[in-house]
Amino acid sequence: MDETASRARDGSAGVAGGTLVLGLGGTVDYELTWDAAVIERLAREHGVRRNELTTMAPIVDERSLLVTVLAFVDSGAGAERFVASSDIIERFAAHFSFAVTLGGTGVRAGLVLDALGIPSVQHLVSIDDTVRRLLPPAITYVSSAAEDTLDPHLIVQYPAGTRVQLGDGVIVAPASNRLIFANDAPNRVMVIAPALADELARARVFLVSGFNTMQDHDLLEQRLDDVRAAMASLPPEALVYYEDAGFYTREFAATVRSRLLPLIDVYGMNEDELQEYLGRGVDLLDADDVARALADVREIVPAATLVVHTRYWAIAVGESAYRHRAALASAVVVAATRYRVGDALTASDVDQTQGMPQHSGGAAVVASVEQRLAGAAGVPAFDLDVATPTTIGLGDTFVGGFLAGVVGEQDHDPEQQEPQHEREQQEPEQERA
Repeated sequence: MDETASRARDGSAGVAGGTLVLGLGGTVDYELTWDAAVIERLAREHGVRRNELTTMAPIVDERSLLVTVLAFVDSGAGAERFVASSDIIERFAAHFSFAVTLGGTGVRAGLVLDALGIPSVQHLVSIDDTVRRLLPPAITYVSSAAEDTLDPHLIVQYPAGTRVQLGDGVIVAPASNRLIFANDAPNRVMVIAPALADELARARVFLVSGFNTMQDHDLLEQRLDDVRAAMASLPPEALVYYEDAGFYTREFAATVRSRLLPLIDVYGMNEDELQEYLGRGVDLLDADDVARALADVREIVPAATLVVHTRYWAIAVGESAYRHRAALASAVVVAATRYRVGDALTASDVDQTQGMPQHSGGAAVVASVEQRLAGAAGVPAFDLDVATPTTIGLGDTFVGGFLAGVVGEQDHDPEQQEPQHEREQQEPEQERA
C-alpha cells in the first residue's frame, strides 16, 4: 500500500505558526519485561560464561544476542546493535513477556507531544496495521513505504542491581539502562517520501533522526541529498533539531555531520554517545571532567547549539545555547516524568514532577560548567526514587519535551520565535538546496 501522500487531516494537525514535522523513521518495538530467572536459564542452556562477555561481537544467533545483553548489563551501559535477522529477535522475545509499542525518536517524541496536547506530522519509512492502530489521531504521517512490513526492534530494559548467575561468576548491573537490537530493512534504506518537502514548507520545527541504522555509505549520501532537497522548503524561521544515536557504522556519523551540520540549529546526544565520540569515559558528576568533555565534543560537533542530556543534567553549549534554557527545563521534566510513570504520562504528571527534588550533584555540575564555559546553559535532572523506572525512550522523550518547550516559548511570545539567522549567515541560501 503506497502512502507517500499525507494521511488525511482536518486542519487540526498544525499548531500556531506551523506544524512540527518529525522523522525520519518509526519502528515497532518489542519491550521485554526483564526477568533475571529467564536470562539465567538461557545462559545455562547456552553455556555462557562470564569471561566471554563482549559488546562488540556480531549478533548472528540467540546465543550471541544473549552474550551481548549480559555484557551490557555487566557494564551498566546502553546501546543499539545490529542483529543478523529479525527471526533472532522473534525467537529471543518469545522467552519473555513483552509489550508491543511504537518507537523511533520521531515517533516517541510525537507521542510525548500528543500527551501534552501538541499534534505533529511523522515521516515514516515503514507501515503496518500495528502502526496504524497505535498512532494517536492527532499524529498524522507521510510514508515512503510501498507495502506493509514488520521488522520489530527488541528493547531490553534492565534495572540497577539485577543479578545474573553464570557458570563462572555473577554479574550485577551497576545502573539501569536500555538496549536496542534490530534488523530493520526499511530504516536501513531510509527512502524519503516526496511529500516531505510539502510538509516542511509549513513547518515550524523539523526533527531529523534515524540515519544511524543505515549501512550502505553511497545510499546514505543519496538520502542526505534527498533530505537536503526537502529542507529547501523550510521557512527561514523553522528550527531544525538533530538527535544523534548509536550508529551501527560509527564512521557514518561524520558523513551525516558533514552534510547536515550547517542546517542544524540544535544537535542533541546522550551520555553514551558523548563518551563514544570522545573514546573515553566521563565522570558525569565531576565538573572538571564534564567541562573538558563538553569542550572536546564541541570540537567534533561544532553545532550552533550542542545539547548533551544525561541522567544527572542537560547542558547546552554554543553561541545560541542561552536561548534554549526553557526548552532544556521542559525536556528534563518531561523525561523525568516518563522515568517515573512510563508510557502513560500526562500533562498533570509533568506538573507533579515539577515539584520534586532536583539532583544536587547535577545542580553543582551545571552551576560550575556555566561559569567555566562561556554561553553554556544547563538544567539539573531530577533525583527520583522509583521502584520500577522506565529507561526505554528517555532520550526520545527528552527530545519531545524540548520541542514542547520550543512551542511554548514561541506561542507565548511570537516575537521570540527561534530565528535561524546565525545558521543562514554561516550557510548561504543555496546550501539549503
